[in-house]
Order: sequence, then C-alpha cells, then structure tokens
Amino acid sequence: MRNVHRIKQLISYLDSVDYPLTEEEIYDLILKREIPHKNPNNSLIVFDLDHIDWWINENRTKNRSLNSYY
Repeated sequence: MRNVHRIKQLISYLDSVDYPLTEEEIYDLILKREIPHKNPNNSLIVFDLDHIDWWINENRTKNRSLNSYY
C-alpha cells in the first residue's frame, strides 16, 4: 500500500495527478467523510493512495456525467 500521513503530502500528490485541492477543501471532505482516509488515532490521518486514485477516478467520472447534461 502507498500511504501518506499528512494533508500536505496528500496535496502534493493530488497536484501531481492534476487533481488540485486546498487544505480547507480536504478538511471539509474529511469532515463529510467524502474522501477515503483512516484516522487510527486523533492526531493522525492516513490516506491510502490506491483508494485516493479510485476516489479521483470516481469524481472525474461523475463530473463528466454532470457536464454532459449541459
């Protein structure tokens, strides 16, 4: 598994795959449980990059579907 343990690391990864998000957007997604993550303790957030890749693909597919209606 490819994991990152900090939001800043996730931001760098997302930028590298052309899916930029801000720190605030990521925190909001975490709070809404809309982005795959694990929180093994209160001070650590872990993102499995394989799950993040799946999530990005799902969101890109949804966005394409929504845009095709307009």
